[in-house]
Amino acid sequence: MSGAGIVEPLRGGTRPTADAAVPAPPGLLTIITVVYNGAGALERTIQSVIAIRGHLVEYLVIDGGSHDGTTALLQRYNDRIAFWVSEPDRGLYDAMNKGWAAARPGSRILYLGAGDEILTLPDDLASYGPRDVIYGDVELGARLFRSVAGPGLRMINRLHHQALLVPKALSPAPPFDLAYTVYADFDFNQRLLKAGARFVRSEQLRARALPGGLSSSFFVRESLAVVRKNFGPAWATVAAGYYLALGFKKGFGHLSFRDPRRR
Repeated sequence: MSGAGIVEPLRGGTRPTADAAVPAPPGLLTIITVVYNGAGALERTIQSVIAIRGHLVEYLVIDGGSHDGTTALLQRYNDRIAFWVSEPDRGLYDAMNKGWAAARPGSRILYLGAGDEILTLPDDLASYGPRDVIYGDVELGARLFRSVAGPGLRMINRLHHQALLVPKALSPAPPFDLAYTVYADFDFNQRLLKAGARFVRSEQLRARALPGGLSSSFFVRESLAVVRKNFGPAWATVAAGYYLALGFKKGFGHLSFRDPRRR
């Protein structure tokens, strides 16, 4: 999500810098939006976040150096955003890593893309354990995506980041591997599973996401590379069979066997 060239970063928000050294108070939710030239959709997301009641929220926006009015929008909402920055980056997951680094220790982190909306949140976030990853469902247009964790996460990602609350304590350092173009979040989810995080479903957690985009296709090669890295060749073979079965069941039109880095 990036602009080109050397550009002096623009920064703003109620927090003077991206410094996240001050520990979060109990129950703090950090919501992060990464955006590039998304002014037309971003305001919907900002309004969704500032409408949240009954929760302690810090909102961070990481912009890739937009030139479409995004920074003017951020300046207009400056007093409602804890921290925002506009500068070139190396893509989506680099921007997500910047947001993670700026989140305060002890908070739970959730990502919303430009145009996404948070609909409902669990009542008492402070009541969840320090290793609890809370997940819920996501509305994708007219379709409800029912998130699923458990053993199947070894093969395929059925968690959407718009309804996924991850304690920063489970990964103090930015967690997204830039070797992956589409499935660095899947890789992170698998690593959380391997590390013994407890995935807890909340019927109160629901978001709305814009359908479409690169992730509307399923990139088989990268997904298998993630599985192979985290769980070995045997699980990658099982996953390949599962993807094939999904293709026969739902059609092969959404499956892509190309490298997503090659456009």
